Amino acid sequence: MIDLLETRNVTLNDIIDCVAYLEKGYNGGEIDHSLVGANILEILAKREVQHAIRTGIGLDRAAEEGLFEDKVLEDIIMRDESLYGVDEVLAYGICNLYGSIALTNFGYIDRVKPGIIGVLNEDKTGQCNTYLDDIIGAIAASAASKSAHNR
Repeated sequence: MIDLLETRNVTLNDIIDCVAYLEKGYNGGEIDHSLVGANILEILAKREVQHAIRTGIGLDRAAEEGLFEDKVLEDIIMRDESLYGVDEVLAYGICNLYGSIALTNFGYIDRVKPGIIGVLNEDKTGQCNTYLDDIIGAIAASAASKSAHNR
């Protein structure tokens, strides 16, 4: 899955940085990057997460390539319309695997958009990231949840 994310300019370290952002007020501000990386890889190994990633990236690519028959929907996805919400619903599926902490972490990270999430959200180069930014947020939120549950 990391290879697929890298095709969209997202690295494992980018996601680790988002987890570090979420965790900065806990653990004395220190995180074990290798442990967080292992947690992220464990999350990415889940079939449900893989399906969400493939679906989201597939929809983003279809929109940027102009493949939607429904051009209104295509425009909504390309603009990342704030009232669309389906992108967040897909991300909730990932968070739901990791409990209420993951969901509240996701709500926060989706609002503040730190690191790669903000970069993806602001990318206006023609690459559509409507689903991807939320998926990365959900993965980071879930990894932070795993850390909280393991403390």
